[in-house]
Amino acid sequence: MTRVDPTLTSEPNDLGDTAITPSVTPVLVPASRYTSPDFAALEEERLWPHVWQIACTVDHVPEPGDFYEYRCGRLSVIVVRGDDGSLRAFQNVCRHRGNSICQGSGSGLSGLRCPYHHWSWDLDGNLREVPSRKGFGPGLRNEEFGLFRAQVDTWGPLVFVNLDLTAAPLGEFLEGLVDDTTWAHLDEFHAVAATITPVQSNWKVVAEGFSETYHIQGIHSEMLGSVDDVHAPQRLWGLHGASYQHYGVASPRLGRASSDDDVWKSFIVSQGGRMGIDDPATPLPPIPTGQTVRDVIAEQIRVHQAASGVDLSDYSTVRITQLCQYNLFPNLTVLVQADMVAAIVARPGASVDEAEFVLIALYRSAPGAKVPRITDSAVEDSTYLGLVMSQDCTLLRTAQRGLHQPGLEHLAISSEECRIINLHRNLERHLGIVPSELRPIGA
Repeated sequence: MTRVDPTLTSEPNDLGDTAITPSVTPVLVPASRYTSPDFAALEEERLWPHVWQIACTVDHVPEPGDFYEYRCGRLSVIVVRGDDGSLRAFQNVCRHRGNSICQGSGSGLSGLRCPYHHWSWDLDGNLREVPSRKGFGPGLRNEEFGLFRAQVDTWGPLVFVNLDLTAAPLGEFLEGLVDDTTWAHLDEFHAVAATITPVQSNWKVVAEGFSETYHIQGIHSEMLGSVDDVHAPQRLWGLHGASYQHYGVASPRLGRASSDDDVWKSFIVSQGGRMGIDDPATPLPPIPTGQTVRDVIAEQIRVHQAASGVDLSDYSTVRITQLCQYNLFPNLTVLVQADMVAAIVARPGASVDEAEFVLIALYRSAPGAKVPRITDSAVEDSTYLGLVMSQDCTLLRTAQRGLHQPGLEHLAISSEECRIINLHRNLERHLGIVPSELRPIGA
C-alpha cells in the first residue's frame, strides 16, 4: 500500500528550519497550584468531571463482555464492550446504595452486577434485576434506575471518556490533532503494555515534565548526542499543543561538531530498541554515499520492523526519526512516531502530593496479526520503565518537595515552555479563575 507522506509541508520540518515557538509571554505561575488542597478540590469539582480524558485502549476491551475500570482521583468510570460490539461507559456506582460495581478489568460479562446486594444491569446500562423487589414498592421502575452514562469515543486505539453528557464531542475536543496525525495511521497501532506507577508529586508536575524539551540538557544528557532539542518547532491550538523533535542529529547545546559515531551511540543508549540494538558497543554500519547517519538509523528501524511484518518503506527518514509530541489538555501526552506510539497520563492521586504515572506503549501491527487483550501492570519501581522514563520519574519527588518551600511563591515559566503556559491558561478557564493569576515576568 502506497502512503502519502505530507512531511508537514505547512510546518517547519527539516533540520535547517528554526523553531516556531508561538509568541507567548513568559509568566509567573503560583506555586500553590501544585500544593494547595483547596486548588485540588477546585479541580476535582470543575475540571475532572467535565473534560475528556483517556481511559484505556481498544485493546483493553476488544471483545463483547470486556470491561475496564478507569479511575481519576475519586471518579470511577466503567468502559464496557457491548454485545453489539460498541463501546459504552457508565459512572461506576450502583443505583441502590452507591457501591462501586466493577474493579479492575476483565472479560466475559453478560451484564453488570453490584457485588453488595446483587442489583444488575445489562451491558446497555438498563436495570434488569433487583433481588427482593417487593420491598421497594411499586414506585421502582427499571427505566428510571439505569446506570449513569458517560460519553465514550476513540482516537485511533485510544479510548476517551467524559462524565459530562453536555460536553462537546471528542472530535471537536481534539481540535487539529486528528488532521495533524493522519500520516501516522493511528488505527494500525495496538497496545502491547500499560503500566501504572505511583509517584509522590502533583499531577501537573508529571504532565509538565512531558511538555517541554528544555529539561533534556539537565536530566537526559545521554540524549544530547542524538536529538536537536533546540530547533524543535512547537504549535498551539486552543486546548492542546505539539512539539516536533528531530532525532539522529546532535543537539546544538553540545557546542561542537559531534561525530557520526557519537550520534549513533547516543541513539542506541536512549532508544536503541527501535533498531533492535541494545549494546552501545555495536558499531555504526557503513554510511552509503550521499546519506547521513540519520538515514542509517532510519533504515535500521525499517529493517527491525520488517522482521515483525511491518512495512515502513513508504516512510521517509524524516518521518521515522522525528518525534511528534502532543500535549492534550489537561493530562495526556501522546508521542507519535512511525513505528511506535506512547501515551503518558498524569492522573491525580489521593492527595495533592500524589499522582499516578501511566504509560501505554503501542506498536504498529502487521496486517492480519492477532492482537491479545492487555491488562494494566503495577510498576512500583520506575527503573523498570527504561532509562529516559526512569530519569523523568526520579525528578518528580524532588520537584514536589521543592514546591512546598515557603520562599517559593511563583514558578518562572519561559516562552519556550509555552505548552505549560497554555495548560495553566486553560486550567483558569475551566476553574473560573478571573482575573488571571498568571503574571508576566518582570511586570
